Amino acid sequence: MNKRSSENSKKKILEAAFDVFSQHGYQGTSMRTIAAKAGISVGGLYLYFENKEALYSTLMDKVLEDLSGELEETVGKIEDPVAAFSTFVRLRLTYAKRNRELIITNTREPRLALGTDLRKRFFERQRRLIGTLIDRGVSSGHFTACDRDETAKVIMGVLRGFVFSLVVDTENLFSPEECSRLILNGLMVRSGDPCGTYPGG
Repeated sequence: MNKRSSENSKKKILEAAFDVFSQHGYQGTSMRTIAAKAGISVGGLYLYFENKEALYSTLMDKVLEDLSGELEETVGKIEDPVAAFSTFVRLRLTYAKRNRELIITNTREPRLALGTDLRKRFFERQRRLIGTLIDRGVSSGHFTACDRDETAKVIMGVLRGFVFSLVVDTENLFSPEECSRLILNGLMVRSGDPCGTYPGG
């Protein structure tokens, strides 16, 4: 099997795994079910992944890596820090809605330590990106001076609250646009406001 064929097969497996894990959860999913969905033999599946745990870990890593990459690439191309931040919030929340079923699956399997390190790295990467956006906004005079790290934590908390609502209370979801507006309202410099150094910084 050549490298290109191998990569295509792995991509097909991960796409199938995404659908099956989302539909049946971790406990309700078997390697046989994923193999059938991907259109390959069970033996062929084991050529790529030694067990279900390894496959699930690879899938989650890909999902989080794809999101981080998309966010960093997209906002990095936007010069206006206000537009960049608004785009970040919209993409982050829209992605969560699009992947709701997998998020629910991951939330319902807290015993899976394999996802803990992945999530920790993902959230740290997100905090760094938010911090960068805050720095850009403050430097350009669009955002008021603030404690970057603490502000990033607050924003992360709001975004994670949205994800939590996806799992337990979908009727009370707030819109990405309104979320972005409210956060920006706290960050933006208002007419007549000083743009001095943050007292705690």
